[in-house]
Amino acid sequence: MGKQEKYKPKSISGYPEWLPEQRAMEVRWMDMIRETFESYGYCNIETPSVEELDALLAKGATDKEIYTLTRLQAEEDDSSEARLALHFDLTVPFARYTAQHFNDLIFPFKRYQMQRVWRGERPQKGRFREFYQCDIDVINIDHLPLHFDAEMPLVMHEIYQKLDLPEKVQIRMSNRKILIGYLQGLGIEDVQMTDVTRVLDKLEKIGEDAVAKELVDELGLSPDVAEKSLGLAKIKDAGEGLADAVFALGVRNETLDEGVEELSFVLKALSHLPKGDVIDDLSIVRGLDYYTGTILEACFPHDPGFGSIGSGGRYDDLTGSFINKNMPGIGVSIGLSRLFSRMIDKGYLEFDGFAPTEILVVQPSDDQYACALETGQILRKRGFNVEVFHTATKLKKQLAYAEKKKIPYIWFPPFADGKPHEVKDMQAREQCEADPNTWSPENNEKSPMQKKM
Repeated sequence: MGKQEKYKPKSISGYPEWLPEQRAMEVRWMDMIRETFESYGYCNIETPSVEELDALLAKGATDKEIYTLTRLQAEEDDSSEARLALHFDLTVPFARYTAQHFNDLIFPFKRYQMQRVWRGERPQKGRFREFYQCDIDVINIDHLPLHFDAEMPLVMHEIYQKLDLPEKVQIRMSNRKILIGYLQGLGIEDVQMTDVTRVLDKLEKIGEDAVAKELVDELGLSPDVAEKSLGLAKIKDAGEGLADAVFALGVRNETLDEGVEELSFVLKALSHLPKGDVIDDLSIVRGLDYYTGTILEACFPHDPGFGSIGSGGRYDDLTGSFINKNMPGIGVSIGLSRLFSRMIDKGYLEFDGFAPTEILVVQPSDDQYACALETGQILRKRGFNVEVFHTATKLKKQLAYAEKKKIPYIWFPPFADGKPHEVKDMQAREQCEADPNTWSPENNEKSPMQKKM
């Protein structure tokens, strides 16, 4: 028989895959995010990776973004059109979930989800086709207090602080009512609104001149209206002077005034945060058309071209496609994969060990195998993460294994009858007698066990 040809393994562009030590750090980040979400009273749900295709298309996605699900070997009676698709975000599944379980939920319903999503984008630095999002949303019947619009950026800010990022993160905020009201005041019709906001959303990427040209050449706006449209987008970090800066542009209507009032309220509620951490920025548009009020993005202010590492906003009728109820809500998403990959690419993260193991029990000899297993069980029942080395090989090899995995403690069962157990602190390079039923690591900051715990 001929030799079977091997498939050469390779990475798939747009689908991140981490080494064990990197994944361990990512999990720790997720734990910190989860703890913060729960500290504000958000409960966890998990929805399937797939949703009805019609549901996804109804809420702002384009068919170019969505991956559909079909079988390689479809049955004859299978529909020729794909009915299911991988979700491109977690907000639409949340809306469907809320509508479906409406009678079983307590409102305001505060939930968080931390799952993978899939999006058909061109892979590049910080932009993936499969990635983790960490979302919180709150939704209510008929009315959702504006206080939640202030709570969302507060939660985001706390998370970025806990992650102890080496780069400054800034949360930029606006309100869609300001943009829509202002454009209406300029005479832009509703049928053009989506196209105009889509072009304005490119301001940071292609610059003011290119945006103005596209507004005039492609959308048919007059140069004067195009220039005035850009005038609003230039307002940034106005703070208490936000209303004056907006109204100085000469446009007033009910929608615009309401948006300015709402954004001013939110900024005032966040004024206790360090200066510059949360600012107004009226160039923010947000692409999805279900946002109706507060919108926000988190970014690195010294590197705005990298894009957002968190975003979200308020929506008035996200569940309208699923249930005949008026249910406003607001939500934000932390772009975990984008943020984490940047920290790795920049070399900012130090991986101090990837094994969850706290203690390695060596195997002195085949005769002592049962004793090593028993010792491991005693320590595990006491709450320690324990490995028993898999074979009675040379002690040097067992210690080298612990060194490579950065396991902080080595446990030596009795090498002969009548001999005591001993434990070695790999950081302090100290070894002493120990009883597996009572031993605990030294209670000081230098203890490697304390660091892991």
